[in-house]
Amino acid sequence: MSFRKVARVPVHTGPAGWNSILPPAAPRAALTGEQACDIAIVGAGFAGLSAARRLLQLDPKLSVTVVDAGRVAESSAGRNSGFMIDLPHELTSSDYAGAGEAHDRTLTRLNRHAIDFAETVCADFGIPEGTFQRSGKINGAASAVGDAANRSYAEHLKALGEPHEMLDAAAMRAVTGSDYYAGGLFTPGTAVIQPAAYIRGLAAGLETQGGRVFESSPVTGFDSLGTAWVLATPQGRLRASKVILANNGHLESFGFKAGRLMHIMLNACMTAEIGADDLARLGGDQTWGLTPSDPMGCTVRRISTAQGGNRIVIRQGGYYRPNMATSAADLARVTGRMREKFDARFPGLRHVPFEHAWSGHLCLSKNAVSVMRELEAGLYSACVQNGLGTTRGTLTGIGAAELAVGQTSDITRFFTAEAEPSRLPPHPFDTIGANAYLRFKEWQARLE
Repeated sequence: MSFRKVARVPVHTGPAGWNSILPPAAPRAALTGEQACDIAIVGAGFAGLSAARRLLQLDPKLSVTVVDAGRVAESSAGRNSGFMIDLPHELTSSDYAGAGEAHDRTLTRLNRHAIDFAETVCADFGIPEGTFQRSGKINGAASAVGDAANRSYAEHLKALGEPHEMLDAAAMRAVTGSDYYAGGLFTPGTAVIQPAAYIRGLAAGLETQGGRVFESSPVTGFDSLGTAWVLATPQGRLRASKVILANNGHLESFGFKAGRLMHIMLNACMTAEIGADDLARLGGDQTWGLTPSDPMGCTVRRISTAQGGNRIVIRQGGYYRPNMATSAADLARVTGRMREKFDARFPGLRHVPFEHAWSGHLCLSKNAVSVMRELEAGLYSACVQNGLGTTRGTLTGIGAAELAVGQTSDITRFFTAEAEPSRLPPHPFDTIGANAYLRFKEWQARLE
C-alpha cells in the first residue's frame, strides 16, 4: 500500500476557555525519531484517552502511545460545554428524542456506562473534586415553542420510564438567577464536568500507568506494512501493530467517509470572574447547566471556584464548514450575537466582560450514526460523535479499544451494528443548503 498523506490538520480559533482558566500545564514532548508501540492512538481527546485507558485496563502490559496535533485539552476536548448526557440527545430532532424507544433505552444504558467510566477515572487518578459532578441538567424554555418541545420530550421520557421534572418560571429563577426562562425540564442523570481538567487528569493518569502522550505531533501521513502501521509526524515516525483513529471529523482528513460527514462549527464565550457583589445580586445556584429546549438555542453554564472561577459560559452560533476551519471574523461575528443573548438573560451583568471566546468543531452524520469499527486490518475508528463528544467520545473510545484486542461488548455490538453515515449532497450544494438550514433553525430558536 502506498504512503497516504493526511489532507489537513486541526485549526482552532481562540484559546480553549476551559483550559485557559486552569493553571498553566507544562508542555509534553513532541514525537521525534523512530518510535514503536503495540497500539497507537491518534487524538488525545475523550475518545483517544478513553481508548488508552480501556486498553490498559484490558492488558496493562500493552505499550500504548497517544499522539495529538496540539496541546492536551486545547483542542475539541477543551472547547465543548462539558455535559456528559445520559439520555437521548439527538441534535437533528426538534426535541432531542432519538430513533425509537428500544434504541433510546439501549443508548441511555451505554451513556450511563460512559459516565460511570469517567467517574472512576476521576477517583483512580485523583482528579480534583468539582471536575466531575452528577448534578443533572435543565432544558430551558423561553417561549411557547420551547415549552412545547420540552413537553414533547417529557412524554418521550415518560414512555422510557425516565425521571424528570417540569420547572416553572419561579423555579428557573431560583436556579439560574434569571427571569428570562418561562420554564424548564430537569433530568437528573447528566454529569457536568470541567472538560479540560478532566482531560488533563486522564492524560496524566495514563502516563503513571506507562502510557505515552505526545503533544504538537500532527500525523501527516500513514502507511500499512502488512503486519504493522507507520504514522508520520513532522519530527518522527511511530510504528504500531494497530492504530485507533480518535480524531472525530478529521477521520475524513485521513481519507475515510468523504462526502458523508457534516462539519459544524460552534462558538462559545466565557465571562471574566464575576465579583461577589454581582453574584449576590444574581442569586441562583453556584453551579448549574442548561441546554436549550430547541437544539439550535443557547447552552448556558454557571461554574464556581472548583471549576476555575465564578463565571458563566454561553454557547451558540453554528455554521457549516467542510474544511473544518474557522476564522477570527467568524468568531467575532457570533461573539457579538452571544453578547446580546447573554445580556438578555443576565441584564444585571451587562458590565461583566467576556474574557474568553473560542470556536469548536462538531462532526455529525445525517443519519446520526458514529463510525466505531475496524476500517482496515488493524486500523480502527472512534469517530463522528454527533455533537456529544464527552459521552459518545468516551463510548466510541472504549469500543475501539475493545475491538483492537478482540473483545466484544454491548458497546461494540451497538456501534458496529450501525449503518454507514448517509451521503451528503455534493459540494457546494452541501454548504449552501446546510448554512441556509442552520440560519432558518436559529431564527426559529431565536428566543431559546
